[in-house]
Amino acid sequence: MIFTRDFVNQRVMKKGLHPAGYRLVVFKDMSNGHSFISRSTAPSKETVKWEDGNDYPLVKLEISNTSHPFFTGKNVLVDTAGRIDKFRKKYEKNK
Repeated sequence: MIFTRDFVNQRVMKKGLHPAGYRLVVFKDMSNGHSFISRSTAPSKETVKWEDGNDYPLVKLEISNTSHPFFTGKNVLVDTAGRIDKFRKKYEKNK
């Protein structure tokens, strides 16, 4: 089977199944500053100038594949002992 360039670039979706209004959106991981552009219907009130010089809607993410421990291979150590001591110290004063 031979695919022409026109066929590969054409995106055909079933009618009435997918939302309308796909547009290019910049997603920014707020934990490490990594940004990427993708097509989305996600709402956004902010815009950002992308590398190509155009303004695109900005969607801020708390975590992405560039910062998630599963994808990075780094485990995040949580200082639970420190948290518990802090909590006890804070509420001992109120007794």
